[in-house]
Amino acid sequence: MSTSRTRSFIAGVLVANSAPHLATAAAGRQHLTPLGGRQSGPGINAIWGALNLAAGVALLAKGRRGAGAQRGAASARWTDDLPSFETGYLVFAAWMAISERLMKTNHGTSGRQNRAQRRR
Repeated sequence: MSTSRTRSFIAGVLVANSAPHLATAAAGRQHLTPLGGRQSGPGINAIWGALNLAAGVALLAKGRRGAGAQRGAASARWTDDLPSFETGYLVFAAWMAISERLMKTNHGTSGRQNRAQRRR
């Protein structure tokens, strides 16, 4: 795998990771982050999401600059790396969906209590 495709794959993972953190921050809820642990509030989630998004965009920008000074060369290179970006995004999204389903990492006791009350 070429360096630019690896960079695009990692950028896809980072951008995918930014989405739930930014959405959680906008909703004012808690979500697990490496910065604040399981009880990370909206501010920490906004920072973590923004860092992931910025790192993903920076990796993509670095790859586009490295493709050459000509605009056509950069456009052609992106079409080659787009599947790598998409694969990174989809692999991360699938992994998170499966791990959340099996381990319920971001479900607190309040979520379980609310579901139990709705069943009654």
